[in-house]
Amino acid sequence: MAYSHTNSKGVTYYLHGKSRMTKSGKETTLYYFGKEIKDGALDAVPAGYFVSETKNGMLVLKKES
Repeated sequence: MAYSHTNSKGVTYYLHGKSRMTKSGKETTLYYFGKEIKDGALDAVPAGYFVSETKNGMLVLKKES
């Protein structure tokens, strides 16, 4: 089951990840939240990250320090 998070406005979003290759040849993963479950949906928040919400209600992943 995909990881879901409901923001302060009551809208539920699902966490997705997409791997891509950078110009230098390094593989990196882009994380984003979407309203629907699509290909690339993740079951949990990646290790070392946490979910934060902007003042506009947009969900973002931040690295733990």
